[in-house]
Amino acid sequence: MAFMVKSMVGGQLKNLTGGLGGEEKSEGEKSPAEAQGMTREEYEEYQRQLVEEKMERDAQFAQRKAERATFRTHFRDKYRLPKNETDDNQIQLVGGDVELPKELAKMIEQDNEEEEEKNSVIGQLSNIQNLDLDSLKDKASATLEDLKQSAEKCAVM
Repeated sequence: MAFMVKSMVGGQLKNLTGGLGGEEKSEGEKSPAEAQGMTREEYEEYQRQLVEEKMERDAQFAQRKAERATFRTHFRDKYRLPKNETDDNQIQLVGGDVELPKELAKMIEQDNEEEEEKNSVIGQLSNIQNLDLDSLKDKASATLEDLKQSAEKCAVM
């Protein structure tokens, strides 16, 4: 309420006096630095620091987005899916050469190892249903032993 009275009476008093006397700033007319309780130089330094911190955060965010885009691109290439332009743009924004984080690189490496294992002969055999690899190994080793024994008994050799 005091603010309303001051603004109503203060405004009319200025009109009557014609603005004579020193210009006094009211509470609403303070500069941003004074409102923060700082000098102008301190306020400018503070604003500069805020801008720098925002730029650093934006750069880190762009880097993370590019890493994720690289990860998605890897899987699109692997599974022969169509490319995504936004992923390519995000990678180029950062500089084009993006390294995956260690955790993501480990995941890709493990996935590649699993793929190689599945593509091997033993991996293909393990996919066949009703096939016991252990019994096959036992039979193969027994057959080899029989062949060795029969070769030893052979008089021609």
